[in-house]
Amino acid sequence: MPIQRTSAAILVGILLMLPTAAFAHAHLVSSTPAANATIHGPAVALELRFNSRVDGQRSVLTLVMADGHTQAVAMDKQSGAANLNAHLTLKPGSYTLRWQALSTDGHITRGEIPFSVS
Repeated sequence: MPIQRTSAAILVGILLMLPTAAFAHAHLVSSTPAANATIHGPAVALELRFNSRVDGQRSVLTLVMADGHTQAVAMDKQSGAANLNAHLTLKPGSYTLRWQALSTDGHITRGEIPFSVS
């Protein structure tokens, strides 16, 4: 029995040392533009940074205009494994960026970033 307890303790220790990010959903850490920010246009660079890797080919960005119409956003090549990027040309007004990120653990997280262009 002591050998089984020692083996179990070693296994628990190894599991506790594994990186927690491997088991975590992708949560938004920061964004450009920041939520509720006013930025200068018309050229707008979008960058969403997550706490873990995201699948850029299966993640989705959608722009919501002030009148409620939506537009799919074509993403640029990822600048990093935990980033989603895009470039837009926008008129002055209020917008909301809706994002849906697929993390490497297979889970989808979603959110919205309201911002204005001056």
